Amino acid sequence: MSDLSFGALVRGWRDRLDPADTGYARSARRRAPGLRREELAELAGLSHEYVLRLEQSRATNPSAQVVSALARALRLSPAERDQLFRAAGLLAPRDQTIGTRVPPSIRRLVDRLGDLTIGVFAADWSLLWWNDMWTALHGDPSGLPPAERNLARALFGTGEGRWQLRPVTSTAGPYAFETAIVADLRDAVSRYPADPELAALVDGLRAASPFFGELWSVAGMGQLTGDLKTISHPQLGDITLDCDVLTVPGVDLRIVTYTAAPGTSGADQLDLLRASRLSEAR
Repeated sequence: MSDLSFGALVRGWRDRLDPADTGYARSARRRAPGLRREELAELAGLSHEYVLRLEQSRATNPSAQVVSALARALRLSPAERDQLFRAAGLLAPRDQTIGTRVPPSIRRLVDRLGDLTIGVFAADWSLLWWNDMWTALHGDPSGLPPAERNLARALFGTGEGRWQLRPVTSTAGPYAFETAIVADLRDAVSRYPADPELAALVDGLRAASPFFGELWSVAGMGQLTGDLKTISHPQLGDITLDCDVLTVPGVDLRIVTYTAAPGTSGADQLDLLRASRLSEAR
């Protein structure tokens, strides 16, 4: 889509939408794919004439309510919705709460990577999904209450999660990992200022941990991307691995992976963990 004007975006997304997905029957009388303009107008609660003028750029400065109605009718993703707002000259709306759903497509992706150590986290660093290799490296999170499956709580809280967390150090220096998590939480608060559970998490950690409070007052804002980490494993000792954090746009999830270069001691230790998980599964 080379034309990124408001009208062109609406026309392009209207053309791609299957009428059957919105309750309109497909018909041989349709001259073009996608929704008719009058159908979009009906779904959005707008007049046909107004949608026509928007698409032809004869109507300018649509309100946030109009843009939101069109975004819902067109079934736009969060990223596409934000693009439509920007094309209208408006600030994109902030999502109210942090998402905790792992879409089926992401589950299929991480399932295909079963040989790797993978955990999927929400924007507040709550662990939502993990595989057997994650359990082998970090311990089994399934025995923890869901609220304790949060990396920030494990680092700074006083609950069960803190005592199950295996020691992790970063080659970036002392407390680099803790500082990065706090900076990431500050970034999450700026993007989800109305999320009550996120606010309660931060307030609880500030009350429970002077160290968290100190970092909160001085840390910047930023998203964790990756590091070289050493995990103290109860059977294999220290395991040094590359930790990469992949952010999933649109759903604001973090896929955390641990890998090692072939021929390194870390790779050999991961092979041992992988073999132990396979033997336990038999």
